[in-house]
Amino acid sequence: MSQAKDTLLRLFALLRLIPTEPQRIATPTLLEKLRDRGFSVTLRSIQRDLNRLSIPFSLVCDDSEMPFRWSFTRNAPLQMQDMDAPTALALYLSENHLHALLPQTVLDQLGPQFRRARNYLHGVGANGLADWARRVRALPNGKTLIPAAVLPEVWAQVSSALLERRQLQVSYRSRSKDAIKQFRLHPAGLVSRHAISYLIATVDDYSDLRQFALHRIQQIEVLGEAAELHSSFDVDDYIASGVFNLRQSDAHVELIADVHPQIATLLHETPLSQQQELTDLPSEDWKRLRAKVPLDRETLWWIFALNDNIRLHAPQVWVDEIRQRLRSMQAFYLEACPA
Repeated sequence: MSQAKDTLLRLFALLRLIPTEPQRIATPTLLEKLRDRGFSVTLRSIQRDLNRLSIPFSLVCDDSEMPFRWSFTRNAPLQMQDMDAPTALALYLSENHLHALLPQTVLDQLGPQFRRARNYLHGVGANGLADWARRVRALPNGKTLIPAAVLPEVWAQVSSALLERRQLQVSYRSRSKDAIKQFRLHPAGLVSRHAISYLIATVDDYSDLRQFALHRIQQIEVLGEAAELHSSFDVDDYIASGVFNLRQSDAHVELIADVHPQIATLLHETPLSQQQELTDLPSEDWKRLRAKVPLDRETLWWIFALNDNIRLHAPQVWVDEIRQRLRSMQAFYLEACPA
C-alpha cells in the first residue's frame, strides 16, 4: 500500500474514533485502538495528526489534565466517529417503534445503522450502556395485540406517496362489508394506534378525511398525478378531534366515582386528567374521584376494565350504559350454553 493511501486510511480511522463532546477520548487510547486496527503509529504522530485536523474538522482538545483528551464540537460540520454506546442503545431500543412511523426509504437508509447498533451492543459485553439494552423494556398499559400484518409493498408505497404528495390507487377490503373496493386516495397523514397503522386520506374529489387501515390494503400503486395538498390539515388537531376515540361529545364532562383504595393510589400517582381530585369517603377506605374527562368510548372502556373496583355516579349517560350492559351480560351468561 502506498504511503499516501496508508496515511489517508489512518486519518480516516482516527476521526472515526473521536466522539462528540461532552464525551472525550485520550490520545493513548487512540494509539491503542489504531494499533488494534493494524496501523503502525506512534503517540507523537497521533498528536501531530490531531493538531493538523483540529481546525478543518472542528476538533477540541481538553488539555486541563494529562493525557490530553479530544472530541468533536457539537456543531462540527462533519462527524465521522464510530458507533458509540449511547447512540447504539438509542437505535436498538427504538428500531421496532420506528418501523411503524418512518417511511420505507428512510428505514432502508437506517438499516445499516440498526445493524451496526446491534453488532456494537452484542460485541462490547461489559459496557454498562450495552447491558442496559438487555435489562430495560417498556410495557404498554393493558393487553397488547399482535400488530396487524401489512404487506411490505403497501408500507413502502404509502410512505412514498405521502412523502412525494402523489395519489394512490388501492384495492381495499372493507371491514364492515368484507368486500374489496377500489379507491383513488389523496394521502394527508399517517397514524399508528395500538396494533394498527392508518392512512388518513380523502377519496377522489371528496373533501372529508377518512381512515384506511394499512393491513386491509390488498393492492396499491403510486400514481403520477399530484395529490391534494390538504394545506389546512394538522395531524395533531385531527387526533384531538376524537376521531380515533369515538367521542360522544366535543365537551368534557365531570366523572364522579368511588374507587377502590388500590385504584385510588394508582390515580394519585398517575392521574386520569389534569383536573382531578381524590377525597376520603366516610366510614370506608374507598375514595371519591372527580375528574374532567372527554366523553369518549376509550374512557368508558377504562371504567369497564376496572370491574367492581369502581362505582360510577356521573356522567349519567355512562351510568345508564353500564346498567344496560350488566343486564345484557347477566342474561347472556344465564342462558344455557350448548353442549
